[in-house]
Amino acid sequence: MPFSRPTLSQLRSQVSADISAGLPCSDALLRFSSLNILGQALAGLAQLQYGYTDYVAQQSNPFTATEEFLEAWAALKNVFRQPATQAGLAVPGQVTFTGTTGTPLPIGTPLIRGDGVGFTTTSIGVWTGTSVTANAVANADPTGLTGAFGNCAVGTVMTLGTAIAGIVSTGSVTTAFTGGADVENDDSLRANMLQAYQNVPQGGAQRDYVTWALQVNGVTRAWCNPNGFGAGTVVVYTMFDVTEAGNNGFPQGVDGVATLETRGLPTATLDLLNVANWIYPLRPATALVYSVSPTQDVINFTISGSANFSAATKALVSSAISGIFVLYGSPLSTTPGENGTVDLSYIESAIAAISGTQGFVITSPTANIVGTTGQLPVLGTITWNP
Repeated sequence: MPFSRPTLSQLRSQVSADISAGLPCSDALLRFSSLNILGQALAGLAQLQYGYTDYVAQQSNPFTATEEFLEAWAALKNVFRQPATQAGLAVPGQVTFTGTTGTPLPIGTPLIRGDGVGFTTTSIGVWTGTSVTANAVANADPTGLTGAFGNCAVGTVMTLGTAIAGIVSTGSVTTAFTGGADVENDDSLRANMLQAYQNVPQGGAQRDYVTWALQVNGVTRAWCNPNGFGAGTVVVYTMFDVTEAGNNGFPQGVDGVATLETRGLPTATLDLLNVANWIYPLRPATALVYSVSPTQDVINFTISGSANFSAATKALVSSAISGIFVLYGSPLSTTPGENGTVDLSYIESAIAAISGTQGFVITSPTANIVGTTGQLPVLGTITWNP
């Protein structure tokens, strides 16, 4: 039976009762009596001690630990909190200005977004007609805690931080800045840590590849398909739901193998190369590991009975469907224990839990969403019928 921690009011009542019982001829409960004040102070100290004991109990278990204690428990399994990443670091964003053709736009030129966020060019400007384009990256957060602030869409206004004669100071983003992510939160770190605790390394078992992939900065979900490309191959699918949120969480780059792989196969690039290179020294010596991005299986929905749905309710429904796809979607349809099927009942239950959705009917799709190997379901468009 769990211990029931007394509240401060209960402690005060207990102390007052003990004083009255110990000094029957005194009136210890008078508001300004010395004994009453002393009792209140003792009750407060006991409350503080109970709170500290609760905190110690919380941090002494990896399932409930937080902050630096959670990091310590995770480090025992070689799982570490993923740091913040800068937007444009993995896949550079691009900014375009106009001006006099041939005017130099050097590497390291400071740029400023409308809200004051700083960026820096990482390539020399290339002129096309009267426009000059350069790669850029968001400046790192001095605290090292945030990075998502650097993400921005095409068309965002940028200004030169230092005036350059021959170039108009105001330009715009022509290739979106993506990949920025804040430092990993406790919930995500705990999930990765518990996954490592629950799956003891077995020298290259299927779950080992999932554990290794989740150790790569930015990876939030991973799957392993043994013999996916033939005997002796291991196909590892990954998703980057935070750092590649602008790409629906799908990793950037070309599918392939690690840089050190010597069997003459195409080398992966960008996000996928990071995964391949991390797994390469950990895998069994003869395994041929492919780092692969799932392909999008776009699922459109038609929902009837939505005449009274507000815009906010519709947004919640969309979010609920996407959440179910994240929880149950899988690019594995033939591996035992992973059939890639998302039950329609899960989606219906998630929508029904949203206030104001009474009476809805999903008219399309009409059956469970059956996965195909290599494909991951994502929400397409929703047609709202009255």
